[in-house]
Amino acid sequence: MSMNPPSAETERTWRNHPMVRTLLVFSLFRAVYGMGILLVTYVLATGESVPAWTPWAFLAASMVFSRILFRWMKRTWPHWFDPNALSQ
Repeated sequence: MSMNPPSAETERTWRNHPMVRTLLVFSLFRAVYGMGILLVTYVLATGESVPAWTPWAFLAASMVFSRILFRWMKRTWPHWFDPNALSQ
């Protein structure tokens, strides 16, 4: 039994599915945003002039802010998430 590779049309359909595109954009967003958050948290945690609770408060605030930011991105650039959004 041989396995045929997916056709170009099947691959294009799969990549244009809104759920797949949302997952990809969200993954990229979390990778970039998360690296920035880790850097700032490290600086706050190793700083001697800030209280010990500061990094924890920053992480909690960034968790809320990232959700608001991602929701704003979905409204501002809907074509990133659904290629059919422009035609609707």
